[in-house]
Amino acid sequence: MTQVDTAETGRGDAGHQDTGSGTWRVGIRRAIRAGCRPEPWRRGPVLAALALLLGLFMLLHAWIPNRIGGLGSLVETFLPWFGLFVPLLLAGALSRRSASAVAALLLPVVVWLNLFGGLLGPGGSHPDSDLTVASHNVGADNPDPAGTARDLAASGADVLALLEVTPQALSVYETELAAAYPYRAVRGTVGLWSKLPMSDTGPVDIGMDSSRALRTTVATDQGPLAVYVAHLGSVRVFPRNGFWTGQRDAGARMLGEAVAAERNERVVLLGDLNGTLDDRAFDGITSRMRSVQDGAGDGFGFSWPAKFPVARIDQILVRGVEPDSSWVLPATGSDHLPVAAGISW
Repeated sequence: MTQVDTAETGRGDAGHQDTGSGTWRVGIRRAIRAGCRPEPWRRGPVLAALALLLGLFMLLHAWIPNRIGGLGSLVETFLPWFGLFVPLLLAGALSRRSASAVAALLLPVVVWLNLFGGLLGPGGSHPDSDLTVASHNVGADNPDPAGTARDLAASGADVLALLEVTPQALSVYETELAAAYPYRAVRGTVGLWSKLPMSDTGPVDIGMDSSRALRTTVATDQGPLAVYVAHLGSVRVFPRNGFWTGQRDAGARMLGEAVAAERNERVVLLGDLNGTLDDRAFDGITSRMRSVQDGAGDGFGFSWPAKFPVARIDQILVRGVEPDSSWVLPATGSDHLPVAAGISW
């Protein structure tokens, strides 16, 4: 009796499996037949057109003219956020059961991944890096410069760039950072604190004044490292003129020329550039230097504003060294977030 029950149970299981397999085959055949019908491809032509336009918009962003209120730079500043339109269009395509719209969405998805997919890898500090560098716009209105200095010192950075350092707060940063960073170089509102000796410090002309950028040489175990610290001009949005970036763009060109003339093979640029590296204004810099986020970033690394970051305007770029990692440090009393990176020879 037991053998008969077992046999019957086995036949029942096999029958159940056959039924399940048959259901899947039927479902696949129905999906194929549905896809071959003209109706799903005729539905949602507007959604399909919008998806194609979105893809072309991101793909050809460099062709958007800047003559009209700096529109090109404005779009490139927030370019990653245009990917949010993909799930919105997908929801519309699925509700309309539009095969054409779903297929058209492949273009913006591929373009977005090509532009920003490399930023989605794991980030964080790299214990085997030869040197850790950090940069922070500490904010002129920072209510707690002492706390900010202590937080930055606790980050473990070997080289630390501070920007927007007011004369009133300078003595606070000098006092709080003295124990961890015996070497410092300050020019106007920008400064560099280092655990390693520095030499040949001087201002860098970025078209504003000598208090917004400097260049120094840091002595490392692997040889000299040229370090630039820069705080480019701010951008403004005006009702009539649109996105105004004239002062920043001029500074970016001059900074790019300074980097191009740098004789040291190993170079690091730290600072608040008041723009994202997707912005064409920085082509003169990005053509000569590599962002630490390329292949080593911790997501998008948005750094401004601190309460709800929407853009990466605080940058670390390198030449002649390899970025191992890049990450954003916790908020301080500033309206910017600190950024850090590990680099190796």
